[in-house]
Amino acid sequence: MTDVVDCIVVGAGVVGLAVAARLAAEGVEVVVLERHGLIGSETSSRNSEVIHAGIYYPTGSAKARLCVRGKQLLYEHCAKYAVPFRRCGKVIVATSEAQRPVVDGYIEQARRNGVTDLSWIDRGQLHELEPEVLGVGAALSPSTGIIDSHAYMLSLQGMLEANGGLLALNSPVTQIEAGPTLMVHTPQMSLGARWVINAGGLSAPELAANVPGAPQAYYAIGHYYTYSGAQPFGRLVYPTAQDGGLGVHVTLDLGGQVKFGPDVRWIDSVDYTFDDSRRPEFVEAIKAYYPGLDEERLQPGYTGIRPKIAPAGVAADFVIQTPADHGVAGRINLLGIESPGLTSSLAIAEAVSEITGYSAGKVGTLG
Repeated sequence: MTDVVDCIVVGAGVVGLAVAARLAAEGVEVVVLERHGLIGSETSSRNSEVIHAGIYYPTGSAKARLCVRGKQLLYEHCAKYAVPFRRCGKVIVATSEAQRPVVDGYIEQARRNGVTDLSWIDRGQLHELEPEVLGVGAALSPSTGIIDSHAYMLSLQGMLEANGGLLALNSPVTQIEAGPTLMVHTPQMSLGARWVINAGGLSAPELAANVPGAPQAYYAIGHYYTYSGAQPFGRLVYPTAQDGGLGVHVTLDLGGQVKFGPDVRWIDSVDYTFDDSRRPEFVEAIKAYYPGLDEERLQPGYTGIRPKIAPAGVAADFVIQTPADHGVAGRINLLGIESPGLTSSLAIAEAVSEITGYSAGKVGTLG
């Protein structure tokens, strides 16, 4: 390992690995520093594993642009590198006529975002597709899918290492020191870099705190329940969205196991404890569109925490903070990369590569 490398990526979640793999494939000398003993052990392994279509996000927002582009890149990546996935589709259910305009709005918003394959299906069509789902109709999104997120991250790690990149686990970053050469410090070593990409997820705001304009970190925990026995759904089932998230919805894994979740509960610090005390609220939310729910088959699964950069009630976009934003050469901070971060990961990597100039062959420049 040299004393100064082209690029250090902080965080080996799905976004950090995607960025590192992209840069390494372009001939950049990359080192990834991960504080845990394995890749993707926080947000990247505690989510719905959904490939999102790009439906809900404001027109022109980073979430909209990067989700739509990322979906295309991700499906191509899965096919090329044999990452397990399934384009199962999803329905967004209107449980009453009062919700019909909301769902119609999703279809129109998707169209504005460049997603043109959504369509309204009526009660009969919904029943034919998903007999257990109650609603007056739904938006059908055929390009929504599911992915084996761990296999995806392993494919990115393989790309990184095949192109000469290095991954250092159990290497928490304690300080990023500004200067003509950025210095990144861990308890084990100090390493210089021309570029430092902060993909720290839940810790990204803390790692960005020494540059102007860094936001505060906020945390919203979501609980997932699994459903035992025969599985009643063939595709993802979503209600209309709620503040802070997309509502308690049905997701599937590649084995067909149904998960319900996540809810949204704002917390003060990172704590993955599963709180079963609000089960009745969870059950009520599910029964709005799945009245046949057998509560005895609902089992606590796991929790995940959204890396928010705005408090409850305030919608925040992805933030890709560059030297042009904060004035610190060589620093890129990836902030508030919550859902649809997994779907957007390869598009975020593409954007970072363009910012650094490496995609244009300008290796070693600070931009």
